Amino acid sequence: MRHHLIKTRRQLFSPKKIKMRLIFLGSALIVGAVAAFFAIAAQQADHQFLALFKSHPWIALSIPPLSLALIAWLTKNVFIGTEGSGIPQTIAALEMPSHAMRKKVLSVKIAFGKILLTIMGLFSGASIGREGPTVHVGASIIYSLHTHRGFKRQHMAKALIIAGGAAGISAAFNTPLAGIIFAIEEMSRNFERRLNNILLLAVILAGLTAIAILGEYTYFGQSTAVLPLNEYAWIAIIICGIGGGVLGGLFSLTLIHGSKRLYHIARAHPVYLAFVCGLLISLLGYNSNGLTFGTGYHEARNLIDGGEATASFAFMKLLATIASYLSGIPGGIFAPSLSVGAGFGANLAEYIPALPAASLIILGMVGYFTGVVQTPITAFVIVMEMTSNSSMLLPLMATALIAKGFSKLVCPTPIYQALSEVYLANTKEPKTR
Repeated sequence: MRHHLIKTRRQLFSPKKIKMRLIFLGSALIVGAVAAFFAIAAQQADHQFLALFKSHPWIALSIPPLSLALIAWLTKNVFIGTEGSGIPQTIAALEMPSHAMRKKVLSVKIAFGKILLTIMGLFSGASIGREGPTVHVGASIIYSLHTHRGFKRQHMAKALIIAGGAAGISAAFNTPLAGIIFAIEEMSRNFERRLNNILLLAVILAGLTAIAILGEYTYFGQSTAVLPLNEYAWIAIIICGIGGGVLGGLFSLTLIHGSKRLYHIARAHPVYLAFVCGLLISLLGYNSNGLTFGTGYHEARNLIDGGEATASFAFMKLLATIASYLSGIPGGIFAPSLSVGAGFGANLAEYIPALPAASLIILGMVGYFTGVVQTPITAFVIVMEMTSNSSMLLPLMATALIAKGFSKLVCPTPIYQALSEVYLANTKEPKTR
């Protein structure tokens, strides 16, 4: 027994082990710093395009088709592997049998390209978010450690990918708890106990680094909304759960089947496809007076703070997000989905005036977001952390569980799992000479 303890102590404090830990901790700090830079740059790009639309609307309306065509060309010819949200690619990497395949989707070059092209997409008015791409960036940065001798074992590859993805979502939203839950609930449905420590370290360090740079903030500000559990509240919970689940499921189904049907067109004519999608984005932006451009963060926060919503905002934002994703450019669906859910909840609030509008908007966000990603725990935790409001925990949980059930009726396979399967089906093991 004593001999075993001495041996264990020597292994834990050996120079090799200490070096490995320092390298890993350093990479987690880098993820946090990169995520913070990404957040600042993405926000500026979003602001600049909206400011241009207000001052020179016709110039702004000409940008989406031309810029998306350029981004699609760069995606297919320079930064191969950066397309889409990045979460399906990260999940697909967990199933890939070799480093040769994984490095096609997880590398420092891909991380750089993902950031650059997502920022370009936001400056072009695309309805995309940076959160999914940040998961891809985090996984790429930390997976780069796999080239070091101490991290080359097969189980370490999966651990590094999951830890990097969780660190990315933690730093992107400033929601450490949601980062851990997302890693367990979505990225690793067969979670291994031995990943606990490495996952927690990555999430905590990346989150703390982002907070140190950006300051302590909540994504949608601080909400004091409460929802008394009376008969009106339960009606709202059921409507947001069913409506958000069905609508989110239809959105997911559209992206899944759209990605499959447009695969050959996207491969043969990526620039033309992106140009057409850009035209649709411009048309929707024109008809919504600019509300459908960008992440949707400002519109969602404005609604939570008491702003008015147009009846068509949620539907038009949903269409703009579909067009943006199917264009093949890098960009996530997290922030736009939360924005669509906020619009859905705001519309419902007009029909249930007995309840606080902010509460219904938050329920709408959780219901629709759950319907899209089918991760109910992540959904209510992420919204709760983003609004710094834990008083609505029970209504949020109930809404999320209902939404997941109805979403699965519409879209049996969760969107990220389905898209990762599509990606794997179109990815081949490189031939060895």
